[in-house]
Amino acid sequence: MTQIARIRDNTSERRLQAERLIGTRALQEAQALRFSVFSEEFNARLNGAEQGLDIDDYDVHCSHIGVRDLNTGRLVATTRLLDHKAASTLGRFYSEEEFSLHGLVHLQGPILELGRTCVDPAYRNGGTIAVLWSELAEVLNEGGYSYLMGCASIPMQDGGIQAHAIMQRLRERYLCNEHLRAEPKNPLPALDIPGNVICEMPPLLKAYMRLGAKICGEPCWDEDFQVADVFILLKRDDLCPRYARHFKAAV
Repeated sequence: MTQIARIRDNTSERRLQAERLIGTRALQEAQALRFSVFSEEFNARLNGAEQGLDIDDYDVHCSHIGVRDLNTGRLVATTRLLDHKAASTLGRFYSEEEFSLHGLVHLQGPILELGRTCVDPAYRNGGTIAVLWSELAEVLNEGGYSYLMGCASIPMQDGGIQAHAIMQRLRERYLCNEHLRAEPKNPLPALDIPGNVICEMPPLLKAYMRLGAKICGEPCWDEDFQVADVFILLKRDDLCPRYARHFKAAV
């Protein structure tokens, strides 16, 4: 049983617990949270919108994990996981819809792809992400995965200013094509931005970088979600020791 995390905010103590989301009802909870976050924040065009859900063909092939607030019973964070075996059945990873992944077939060891990760705005803090990571760690250990990969999104509502500014930072510190090169199928339009633009990396992207992930190329413009997607790759052996505690025995 996953341990309960007690997280204090300004007014109360939240009791958060990670869980595997199994069955139709639990999946619909995840899809409803995804719809709420993606439609309200990104004005994304989503399949299932008439039901208040974010649905696609990958969901039934993925496993899903989440974080629940035990005080309210609400699901407050979720991500879905597609492993190499399910991707082989599908004929692709989700990321391959947006990127040509040069070198993917040469990665040594099992691969786990993360996708559709989202957190309720009221719960966006390190504590919630750490609880989600703890359950991801269990999955990582059970499957013996060597690589985690997926896409992290940067909003494009400002026309791409933040995305280009954030990419400048990422190229300097986190770009690596040693294991894989991700070529975007729909690159961001070129944009001249001043050198003094102040940019704040999205929390999830920041969390990936802190774990030791690298970006493997330029971002893809996802017009349905109105975001710039950055392909990230985390080699299990490269987990940052400072943050590896979130992955328990995974290191």
